[in-house]
Amino acid sequence: MELSVHPYLFELASLMAIFAFAIVSPGADLAMVMRQSILHGRRSAILTSFGVGTSLMVHVTYTILGLGLVISQSITLFNIVKWCGVAYLLYIGIKALKAKPADTLDVAAPEPAARGPQSAFKAFGLGFAANALNPKPVFFFLSIFSTVVSTQTPVAVKFGYGLVMASCLILWFVAVSLFMTTPAMRARFARISHWIDRASGMVFIALGLKLATEKAA
Repeated sequence: MELSVHPYLFELASLMAIFAFAIVSPGADLAMVMRQSILHGRRSAILTSFGVGTSLMVHVTYTILGLGLVISQSITLFNIVKWCGVAYLLYIGIKALKAKPADTLDVAAPEPAARGPQSAFKAFGLGFAANALNPKPVFFFLSIFSTVVSTQTPVAVKFGYGLVMASCLILWFVAVSLFMTTPAMRARFARISHWIDRASGMVFIALGLKLATEKAA
């Protein structure tokens, strides 16, 4: 029994070694969580973090089931996912650019009362959509699962790998959320919240335009 466990531990360690770089790399997910932290508070940012992690399991699931290969090989399906992602990023980018200035934020509180509470569904959905509508994870998970994970590895174990990766991603973004909503960090950003809206809007638009240039491999 002990010998049969070792290959799975080695596969998981190999996956996490690669995935660690993907977690910390800048992208739409990180931009979304940081914006949520600064403008909507700790609760919204943490819910957005769980949305990102849940969406990651969607990518893992269809990769394991073989649908990821279908998407990667179909220009039509790839473009559908891609342009939905482009439209979403441009939408939230333009919306952020058009946002009106809020009143002064309470830097001692993790939740910015000036903007009003954001619904749990919306906060979660923002993170879920930001990750789900990005076609790049299709190729990322196809490549690492096909090169690192054995075809003999049981499906249940592969789902376990996905759960570990999703959990690590959630923990990373929750840590970002907690850090960005400390009183010291909120004090730094309180007076420039409107400009953060504008900056994040431009970042989302730039990410949308970058995604528009992506091509199926």
